[in-house]
Amino acid sequence: MNKVIVITGASSGFGALTARALADAGHTVYAGMRAIATRNAKAAQEAAAYAADHHVDLRPIELDVGSQDSVDRAVAQIIETHQRLDVVVHNAGHMVLGPSEAFTPEQVAALFDVNTLGTQRLNRAALPQLRRQGHGLVVWVSSSSVKGGTPPYLGPYFAAKAAMDSLAVSYAGELARFGVETTIVVPGAFTSGTNHFQNAGHPADTDVAKAYDAHYAGLPQQVGAALAKLEPADADVAEVARAIVAAVDAPYGQRPYRVHIDPSDDGSAIVSGVADRMRAQLLERAGLGDLLKVLPSLA
Repeated sequence: MNKVIVITGASSGFGALTARALADAGHTVYAGMRAIATRNAKAAQEAAAYAADHHVDLRPIELDVGSQDSVDRAVAQIIETHQRLDVVVHNAGHMVLGPSEAFTPEQVAALFDVNTLGTQRLNRAALPQLRRQGHGLVVWVSSSSVKGGTPPYLGPYFAAKAAMDSLAVSYAGELARFGVETTIVVPGAFTSGTNHFQNAGHPADTDVAKAYDAHYAGLPQQVGAALAKLEPADADVAEVARAIVAAVDAPYGQRPYRVHIDPSDDGSAIVSGVADRMRAQLLERAGLGDLLKVLPSLA
């Protein structure tokens, strides 16, 4: 069944791959990206060209997760066109690389704004429609860093992704009685196939950063090389897109709560498995076991 889907951060990386994969699967996909007339004009043109060449329904749309007005306009346009919205994919994100102390509070706040607050903006715009429908799916693109082994120099990014993951867990229970499902997709540290590392931000306080160089000179390069070494030669970033397509296409009520795609196996699946099991046990003990599964669709 064709679903109407909006995905954020679809100009490149996981987002672009997923938007195309979902469109290939027969869905109507709105590829959200900011500045489609300027900065991301090429990405928007490439998405439109892909749609024409492959005869699929992939539509670039102006959507800046940093602006509630932008998010509201995009969602309103989608709902006005289709009278429904079936799937929301939270994918937009930004990475930084460097000693945590060297990032200003303003930089860290901006990072949380993209990775965490952006999901809240989109939820506030989209969830009223999903709740009215009595069905829908919210997909969160998390990170294995939330629970797995992590190297240093990525602290602010890891913290922002952990905050987003915590929101996803809470939302899952809060949306279940409305018939809205949750899938948390957990990619590992893919060092190629995305622009995360190439476009990573760097600390503004260069004096502090230089102080760390006295003991950690070359560490950013070492981190990148070490992660790449752990990654199997056949690691395919497109597996993340395929996992999202599989979740979207799974039967209602049978979608996975959490899916790991981590070729380097940093232990995230094990730790998340324990945490998710403890959450489920607590809810059952508290008499809230119904929050672990969605109610039958009202649509």
